[in-house]
Formats: sequence, C-alpha cells, structure tokens
Amino acid sequence: MPYKNIKFEINAVPRIVEIPDFEDEREVNIRYPLIEPYAYAHIFWDQREQELIYTIEEPVLNKTEKEILKLVQLAMEEMIDVSFSNVSKADFVIKYLEKNVQSILVELGTKVSEDTYKKIMYYVFRDSIGLNEIEPLLKDYFIEDIECNGFGFPIYIVHRKFENVKTNIIYDSSKKLTDFVEKLAQKCGKYISYAKPLLDGALPDGSRVNATYTEDITTRGPTFTIRKFTTDPWTPIQLINFGTASPEVFSYLWYAIEHKFNIIVIGETASGKTTFLNSILHFIEPDARICSIEDTRELNIAHENWMPSVVRSGFGIPNVLGKEYGEVSLFDLLRESFRQNPDYLVVGEIRGKEAYVLFQGMASGHPSFGTFHAGSIETMVRRLETPPINLPASLVESVNIVCVVTHIKEKGKNVRRLKELLEIKDVEIGKIGKVNYNRVFEWDPIKDEISLLDVPSLVLNKIIKNTGISPEELNNELRNRALLLNELASRKITNFRQFKRIVKLYISDKEQILNQFLAR
Repeated sequence: MPYKNIKFEINAVPRIVEIPDFEDEREVNIRYPLIEPYAYAHIFWDQREQELIYTIEEPVLNKTEKEILKLVQLAMEEMIDVSFSNVSKADFVIKYLEKNVQSILVELGTKVSEDTYKKIMYYVFRDSIGLNEIEPLLKDYFIEDIECNGFGFPIYIVHRKFENVKTNIIYDSSKKLTDFVEKLAQKCGKYISYAKPLLDGALPDGSRVNATYTEDITTRGPTFTIRKFTTDPWTPIQLINFGTASPEVFSYLWYAIEHKFNIIVIGETASGKTTFLNSILHFIEPDARICSIEDTRELNIAHENWMPSVVRSGFGIPNVLGKEYGEVSLFDLLRESFRQNPDYLVVGEIRGKEAYVLFQGMASGHPSFGTFHAGSIETMVRRLETPPINLPASLVESVNIVCVVTHIKEKGKNVRRLKELLEIKDVEIGKIGKVNYNRVFEWDPIKDEISLLDVPSLVLNKIIKNTGISPEELNNELRNRALLLNELASRKITNFRQFKRIVKLYISDKEQILNQFLAR
C-alpha cells in the first residue's frame, strides 16, 4: 500500500484558549484551534462591513485536489458503514476511513502527495463522520448556538465572548441545505420530509437541533438552529467565576437542596435557566436517586444514581385526544416517575398539563426542580394559574424558591446574572398572578454585585423549626459553605468530578474539608 507510511492524525478535542477582553471590537483579531492541525477559528473586525466576522480556516484544495476528493467521496458513499457515524473513538474511525480512502485511491490509479492525502482525509472525516462545513463550529467551546436562516445567507453563531457574529459559511443552494437538514435528522435518529417538515431532536453529543425543511414553512428555504451541549456539566464554581451568582447564593441553595425544598429557575429565552439549574444539582447527595424528564435532552447531571427520561414522538394519524400512536409525553413520563421512587425530581421545562402532576408531587413531599419561561415571579404565577396549565393557587404555593436569571446583551457587555432569589409566602386566591414573597438576594446592575437582603428567610426559619438547629449554628454553617465555595472559585477548581468529590466529603467529614481548604 503506497500510503502505509503516512499517518493522518487530528485532535478532535480542541484546546480551550483564553480570550482577552476587548474594550473596542475594532481591535479584535484572534485565532484559535478547533480541529488541530486542520481547522481554526479566526475572529476579526471587517473594516469594509464594519462588523465582527468569524471565519473557519481550513486546508485549501486546488482544482485537482477538489476533483480527487469528489471521486473519493462518491466512492465512499457506496462503501461506508453508516453505523460508524456514531462511533465515539476517533482513532478507530480514522483507521476505518483511511483503509477505505487508500483502497479507493489505488483503484483510481491516483498517486497523491502526503500533504494532499492528509487534506483529503480531513475532508472525508469532516463530511462522513462529522457535520460537513459546520463541524468545526461544533468543536468551538465558545459557541453556544449555530443559526442558519436559509440558503444564500451566512450562518450566524452565538459566541460566549462576542455574542451574535456572522460567519463565512453560506449554503449556496436549496438542494445542498435540504440534504444537510436530512443529515441532521438522521444524526438525531428522526425523520423529516415534506409531509413532516419540522424537526426537534438531539445530536449524539446531546446538542439540541431545531430545523425546518420546506420553503412554505420558512420562506428562505430550509433552516436549522443548533443549541450546543456542554460535554462536562458546569459547576457552581464556574458560575461564581463568571459572576452569575455569588458563593453566598450557592451556599443558601446547597442548604435548601439538602433539606429538600422545591426550586424553580425562571428567565427569558437563552437566559441560562438550564445551565443554572444543572449547576445546583451538583449539591444533591451522591446516593440520592434523581429522575429527570425533558422534551429534548439538555440536562447533564454528574450523578451515578440518575435516571434521565425524554419524550418520544408518535406516528400516524392522531386520535380524538390529539395523541399519535406510540407517543410518550412529558405528562406520561412524569406520572410514571413517581412510581420509580425518586428522591429528587427534575423537569427540564414546565409548560403544559404535566405541571399539575409535578406540583401535586411537590405538595405531597417529593422535592422537585424545574425551569419555567417567565421574566418575573408574577408572570410565572399568572401563567401557572391560567390556561393551558390552570393550577390552583394552593398548588402554586408548593414552590419554595424561585431563582430569576437574566441575560444582559449590550454593546461591550454580554453577561448572565441571577437577577433575584425569591421565597414564595403565599398566592392569593381569586387574584390571578398575585403572589407574596420574600426577596432574599438581589443583583445590583450598577455595581454588578449580588447582595443578601436583610429580611427573615422563610426557608431558613423552616429549617430551624424542623431540625432544632440554632440560628447561630445555621448562620455559621452557611458562612462555612460560602467560604469553601469562594476558596474553590479562587483556586479555579471547576472540574465537575473533583467538585462532586468535595461536596461528598463535606457531607461525610466536614472538618476535614474545611481544614484542607480553609486552613482552620
């Protein structure tokens, strides 16, 4: 075999680089690896367009190399085993692809240089195993969303540092974009067609996909939006370092979770609700059983005793109740979950009739968490009390703590913050949306600080009443946890496994952990 001495290697796990702060976007000109050594991100200020541009830099193919690649890819379509598209071991996949590419080149009677061979292998790997032109975007740690609005228009990304940025990737034909949306559906294990032109699913890595198929649905042609999935779940330490919330907030939530209070995280779209909820779930004791229920898998809980469930679409003509054959809804999953003996129940997003079962569970003593789309506690209560949810005020009161998160997007400022942390006192009967509450923590946008307000805490008073702990002991416990979290943040201990180990040891041997980190 003429290519046996050539070794094709890639690094599919890119280095996470530190991006400096820029006071003026016009000064931005950075480059960092995505798929080394072949694909790089280059973000710079385009003087002519007067905006930031995100370009993917990949190996450039000459005319001959393009022809060879086209022939190889055509032959690969006949040879490749589709099951390899979901294989996670990159080395194994590369060997499989190399064997086929080398056989094709020999059969074609084509001899190429080492440089050309590696470039061809990169594009074969990218397009057969990955997601074609956008594969490098999926490898970018800093990208949250990938958005395609139709053919002939550039793809936009939501960047953690620079927010909405235009890329140099454009699908130049409806056919090419349609083929790609079909590939997305296949990767999600779903089906999309003219008869069923909407796709809502998850890629093998957990990234959420929403796509459309026809121009009569989206007039610019097929579209897709990918909400990227974080492989390693974020911990409270990362959110402390980002300024999302303070150590005191997480100390309070840690204690509340330990004593099985019900918590709802609310906010507008892309405010960080799921990320915040996922982070506080690290405080659940290691042996406790967690059952989670979602429309599309977004939660990523670092917990062994965790049973994740997702809904399943049905098929065929809906029955008189509007349900398709084989469909498993959030309501179905939630009803069953109470028979699975959960210590904690988590609902990814509360939005329909499943809320009644969830809040019944809260009222009967099952500690439950979830997210809800609302900008304020009044809006949340109003939506819960009115159609289609229609909860009575007595059930809404089952929520103990409401965390309101917000996303601030202004020029030069892109931050997510815990806006306020509230405790529900009561919900007034007959007055839709009328709720009385304690504001325990509040964010000051001018100082960019989250402060503990001087109000008696309903949750902490309940803990005192239920456990017999003295107020002094309780305050000392909260202070120790806040100091520990602050020290972990200063040491940048963000690895979720290490964080979980520290939480576990704190529960079993508090003094050892405090001595280790606070030098008591």
